[in-house]
Amino acid sequence: MASEQKRDYYEVLGVAKGASEDDIKKAYRVLAKKYHPDMNPGDASAAEKFKEASEAYAVLSDPDKRRQYDQYGHAAFDGAQGFGGGGFDFTGADFGDIFGDIFGDFFGGARRSGASRNAPSKGANIRTSVRITFMEAVFGVDKELELTLKDPCPKCNGTGAKPGTNPETCTKCGGKGQVVFTQQSFFGTVRNVQTCPECGGSGKVIKEKCPDCRGTGYIANRKKIQVSIPAGIDNGQSVRIREKGEPGINGGPRGDLLVEVIISEHPVFQRDGYNIYSAVPMSYAVAALGGTVAVDTVDGKVLYDVKPGTPTDTRVRLKGKGVPSLRDKEVRGDHYITLIVQVPEKLSKEAKDLLKRFDEITGDSLSAAERATSGGNGGPDPQPSGGKKKKKGLFG
Repeated sequence: MASEQKRDYYEVLGVAKGASEDDIKKAYRVLAKKYHPDMNPGDASAAEKFKEASEAYAVLSDPDKRRQYDQYGHAAFDGAQGFGGGGFDFTGADFGDIFGDIFGDFFGGARRSGASRNAPSKGANIRTSVRITFMEAVFGVDKELELTLKDPCPKCNGTGAKPGTNPETCTKCGGKGQVVFTQQSFFGTVRNVQTCPECGGSGKVIKEKCPDCRGTGYIANRKKIQVSIPAGIDNGQSVRIREKGEPGINGGPRGDLLVEVIISEHPVFQRDGYNIYSAVPMSYAVAALGGTVAVDTVDGKVLYDVKPGTPTDTRVRLKGKGVPSLRDKEVRGDHYITLIVQVPEKLSKEAKDLLKRFDEITGDSLSAAERATSGGNGGPDPQPSGGKKKKKGLFG
């Protein structure tokens, strides 16, 4: 590939010219995993892209080479500069960490740096859920859950082996839990480590299995677990119960139980963070003249004095009547109420007559549309209240 045909190295890796060393390494790791020949056997295009990305990384990951490239471009590495006929020299490029990650992903091997596969490790976490009411979420509640949990088999003491026998050292990995093999790559022979397929990484093989646990080392039992749900918890949040999960491995601690909280909707209240929202109806008389309305809150009913002339959709804050904070239950959010004028659906004749009389003396809104139509669309002008025709003036 001649220098004039080569793509810009920064463009190849998809990074900006001022990218950091970490950004360059991350970008190359993504491309190397995508185009590695072992993941694309027989794909010449992928192999070429892998080579192109590796060449770009070899230059940009080396401060001296990157400085030369930034100054002279691809010409810095033409044959005249010591790389021989436009070829490229990978000497000095550090691919160790990246190919350790790549081959670990390809073949399931974990780079343990000598760490023992048989060391004690924590058991897996268990997830479950519990449904509670809106009010239980506000003030907290204790719930009892019934779950199936594993315990070490009492017959084999968790070994999985038939009583009187013991697990044997795995002959395939020699008890190490890992097997080592070599893999041919673009850069030559690479040494890789993989979990032993014979023992699953435990280093032990059970020849005669315990009849009670069938070689698993565990017995499943139904258990009742008490969970204390704190005041102020929100929908979707979880409560962690320590060491109520799966048993540990090789004497390690149990995992945790994570209980997700699902909160049922409330018919009146809505929640946003630590604040509560609700709508409160008020009559037209209360809105116009002022008065007192009863407001439902999580603490019970409270009375609120409505000011005269309060329009519908007025929002009012009840300070400290919201949801308690998870960090400090003494600190609470607010309750916001929206006052809505309630229109009666049915009225008696007496009420209708009174309402019409009220309307007449406050502007006669019931006839406003009729007056506007007759006076503004070519119809006859409204007559004076005395019924007498107004005399025409000088200009008719």
